[in-house]
Amino acid sequence: SKNAVGNRTDIGWKHGTDVSGNGKKVKCNYCSKIFNGGIFRFKHHLVGTRYDFEPCVSVPEEIKDLMLKVVSEAKDASLKKRKLKFNSFGQTDGEEDSENISSKMFKSKSSSSDGVQATLNQMYKRGDKEKVDAQVAEFFYTSAIPFNVIRNPAFAKMLDKTDIELEEYKDEWKRTGCTIMFDGWTDKKRRPICNFLVNSPKGIVFLYSLDTSDISKTADKVFKMLDDAVVTDNAANFKAGGELLMQKREHLYWTPCVAHCIDLIFEDFEKQLKVHETTIKKGRRITTYIYGRAMLITILKNFTNGRDLI
Repeated sequence: SKNAVGNRTDIGWKHGTDVSGNGKKVKCNYCSKIFNGGIFRFKHHLVGTRYDFEPCVSVPEEIKDLMLKVVSEAKDASLKKRKLKFNSFGQTDGEEDSENISSKMFKSKSSSSDGVQATLNQMYKRGDKEKVDAQVAEFFYTSAIPFNVIRNPAFAKMLDKTDIELEEYKDEWKRTGCTIMFDGWTDKKRRPICNFLVNSPKGIVFLYSLDTSDISKTADKVFKMLDDAVVTDNAANFKAGGELLMQKREHLYWTPCVAHCIDLIFEDFEKQLKVHETTIKKGRRITTYIYGRAMLITILKNFTNGRDLI
């Protein structure tokens, strides 16, 4: 057994310490917490998957990625060993080559050739493909979604429908113009993350998220990320970056987030005007309670004709 004393061949033991002598209790080398269940479940603690463990908040990203690859390979090996059948989707016994699956699902809409569809390995460099694979695997693991759902034809149709919907939004941008919004927040590891979104009369579309640990500290670096009419919060670095943007591109403009401005005004009311303190605190408690419950949000919008309280 890999848990047996003197036979610790599992890579997970490089990142945890046996505190029970039999491999059943493992202490994390990064967060110092002790977990039951042996090295298998400990590796899922490092990755952050749902195995009744809280994820490690101190593990380095490179170790987390390594453990994700390890548990993913173990999962794939287990699936092949059991020879899962996917008869409900018209599949044959056993595992179909993942590259062929990918090429069937993600066909290029821009290709005018009737030749052989390129696989993901041909379309991307090896390093890029591995990053995509790891991110997709992390999504499935942390959401407790079986991998075989991607074989469901409805999954591919969902992606196609999403692409069509996005094209309708992009057509609207050409007619009415749009605003690129820059929303900064901090994740559980205290890393600064920025979301890029595009707003137009048709609605808001999420573009991507970016770790701005080495970017958001100075106005010059923030400026490099902004390339259109940008709405951000009112932090000094964002404001300075926006002003640099307007200097370079005279036909564009930067505006602060109105919601953030109003939020700051109410914060000043609460701090400076005691007569409003109780009212604002009660309002905050009510909105926090409602927006923390999906069912209440649905009921609320039935009475407000789809409008939000905040």
